[in-house]
Amino acid sequence: MEEVKSVKKFAAVDLGASSGRVAVGTLEEGCIEVNEVHRFSYQADLVDGGLHWPWQKIFQGVIEGLEKARAGGVLESIGIDSWAVDYGLIDSNGNLLHDPYSYRDARTDNIMAELIEKFSAEYIYAKTGIQFIFFNTAYQLTAAKRNLELSQAKSMLMLPDLLNFFLCGVESTEVTNASSTQLLNAVTREWDWELIDRLEIPRKIFTKLHPPGIVLGKIKGHGTLDGTSVVSVGSHDTASAVAGIPLSPNKKSAYISSGTWSLVGLELGEPVTDEVARGFNITNEVGVGNRVRFIRNVTGLWLLEESIRYWTERGLNTSAKELVVAASALPKSQIIDANDPRFSKPGPMPELIAQYCKETNQSPPVTPAEFARCIFDSLAKTCALVLEQLQEAAGVKVEEINIVGGGSSNSLLNQLIANSTGKRVIAGPVEATVLGNLIVQMLSSGLVTSLEEGRSFIANSIKRQEFIPQSDIV
Repeated sequence: MEEVKSVKKFAAVDLGASSGRVAVGTLEEGCIEVNEVHRFSYQADLVDGGLHWPWQKIFQGVIEGLEKARAGGVLESIGIDSWAVDYGLIDSNGNLLHDPYSYRDARTDNIMAELIEKFSAEYIYAKTGIQFIFFNTAYQLTAAKRNLELSQAKSMLMLPDLLNFFLCGVESTEVTNASSTQLLNAVTREWDWELIDRLEIPRKIFTKLHPPGIVLGKIKGHGTLDGTSVVSVGSHDTASAVAGIPLSPNKKSAYISSGTWSLVGLELGEPVTDEVARGFNITNEVGVGNRVRFIRNVTGLWLLEESIRYWTERGLNTSAKELVVAASALPKSQIIDANDPRFSKPGPMPELIAQYCKETNQSPPVTPAEFARCIFDSLAKTCALVLEQLQEAAGVKVEEINIVGGGSSNSLLNQLIANSTGKRVIAGPVEATVLGNLIVQMLSSGLVTSLEEGRSFIANSIKRQEFIPQSDIV
């Protein structure tokens, strides 16, 4: 009788800025199969004057999802990724001091400008290679220090590491997410103690660093999940997303992780921290496999998400899918600067867009479809500008753009990006983050031998759509 070979199962936890999901992945005959077993929603809420994430709800959602994943069979391991820069503070008893702040909280207002004036942008960027955005962890920790929160803290953990701590008891910080804090040295990939000391942030809160791909420990204290290995993946969701992109091996591919943010980037071997890169405000974040994610953030489909929320609150129900169809029938629209600070925080997005149009002598959109077309045209133009800056700073010329994430299913936006950049666009996979999370776990288990092999398995497993640059389309 022929022996039946058991198939290893891996669970990927992926947390976004409005929802989380848990998926189970397997690898058979060179193809990765992914099944989502659980999805849950949450949002940051104002509590005691601050914008906080509902941590208990998020944690319970993760546990419930992992239990559903475990119900389908023994798990080889689990891995967790989430958005960057936000963190939790742990006290000496191992308890969370308070629900983590959201990066969109106003407590960091003016801190970035203050620290740049005090230490200079050149100094901070040369050390960290990280773009200047008001919500970077360095500025959040400065705000926390002034509010005396850090005096009660034993350690700081980025959100995926915080979940790992509550699952397996290990206090350690994964390096791809640590690089987003603007407190990691771009060259040594260790905490930059000189900068940390100058910012007067206590060293004691920083834990040891670890790379993607190691086993942190075993789950304990969570019933049927106990004994399951916790593997460190690219815990910054963009690190997992980039790991999950079947990039061309000729190094001539750019990528856009398209979602709430549009993260436009290149994969490099070394950081670029010169004045050209700083002038363009490009970030050098650590990627899976010791790669560098050379990225610039563009405010992405957050513009549409906030607009839909605005309209829903006023009794006008519509969906992103409906707006894509309606916007496709309209001609080119008004152009806004997607990275204008006014669009970065929760607010009446259509009113803010209309105000911007008036200030720039453009007729404001009126209907939801017109606002959607304005958003898509503006995102495409901004992405094209950023791609030119990335190529100039890195001294490379790309031939194609890989678009992944939820926004990769937006065919209108994909075509507009192809038109604006003059580059071939390859859309998919939508689930790049989960796939990247899974292949790092498979690497850790020995099922996959290299990042390139993992990416080839992803390419075998999905269908991607191509968009060829066209002249202006309606």
